[in-house]
Amino acid sequence: MDELDIPQYFICPISLQIMKDPVTIISGITYDRESLERWLLTAVAEGHSSAVCPVSKQLLPLMSSDLTPNHMLRRLIQAWCIANAKSGIERIPTPKSPVHKSVVLKLIRDVKSGNPLFHLNAIKKLDEFSKDKEKNLKAMAEAGVPRAMIFLILKRFKEEVAKTSLLERLKLDFFKEMASILHKNISPQDNKSVLHVLIQTSPFGMNRMKIVEAGAIFEVMELELHNPDKKTTELIFCLLANLCSCAEGRQQFLKHAGGIALAAKRLLRISPTTDDRALCIIESIARFAATQEVVLEMLRVSAVSKLCMVLQADCAGYLKNKAKDIPRLHNYAWSNSPCVQVYLLTWYTR
Repeated sequence: MDELDIPQYFICPISLQIMKDPVTIISGITYDRESLERWLLTAVAEGHSSAVCPVSKQLLPLMSSDLTPNHMLRRLIQAWCIANAKSGIERIPTPKSPVHKSVVLKLIRDVKSGNPLFHLNAIKKLDEFSKDKEKNLKAMAEAGVPRAMIFLILKRFKEEVAKTSLLERLKLDFFKEMASILHKNISPQDNKSVLHVLIQTSPFGMNRMKIVEAGAIFEVMELELHNPDKKTTELIFCLLANLCSCAEGRQQFLKHAGGIALAAKRLLRISPTTDDRALCIIESIARFAATQEVVLEMLRVSAVSKLCMVLQADCAGYLKNKAKDIPRLHNYAWSNSPCVQVYLLTWYTR
């Protein structure tokens, strides 16, 4: 190959190799697509708002959609490769163009339509695109495919799970998908929709344990650590209270390093609904999962002190009643703490 006279304009200025998929940018310079996209990604990784054309030094937008395929040059390169095949030059295959955004938007409309046949065909096509090239995944994400998939899942859920018998037959994979959506944190509205689904399905059959096994407890707690809006926090604590009513749920809750501290921190800060659910969680842990380590942890992260504050705060009587009985469960371990000693000695005798 070294003996061949390769036309200079066949060579990518970045990789210095024959271009397989030549694209022209706004500076008028042509590069191999893969090399240029790697160049742009490097600029993104370094936190720049734009890149620089390696040849002209002109500023470039960090969008691969601004790359124009140079079909004429690609055909010339392919013809040259075929003509020099006897010299060991391999023919460069015609690259598949990235899926156009308008095509993806049309498929999204089919997904959201009321025709089940359209649903199936659109999902199959989107699945094909997702397996084709990484650039397709980016175009699909920008067009809103993840949100469309969530829309379809929730729509089908609302249509199909009205019957209790069907609710009881939900598979573990369904709950894993719900947990995955929370992990991606696509949007506040999507998070709320998923939380509603989990709350509504948790009382039926073995769903509570399936939700726990799917890893939802960890995902909702991580979501709460990002300080979502008030409504999302209320839904999170409602779900956690449901899941902590079973042993598996309490076990997973305690595995999260910030579990008890998070429940205590939200008391008296969000809403009466959150207070009620947080107290249910703390009571479940204190009553059914209180190892010596957990009891000391509740004291260390000020959960016990927060319970004392609930009793002294200007809040609803039913919340005070919930908080009142919890310190009694481990009075022997907490009464020697300076931060709660006076309160406990006043309300509970040793």
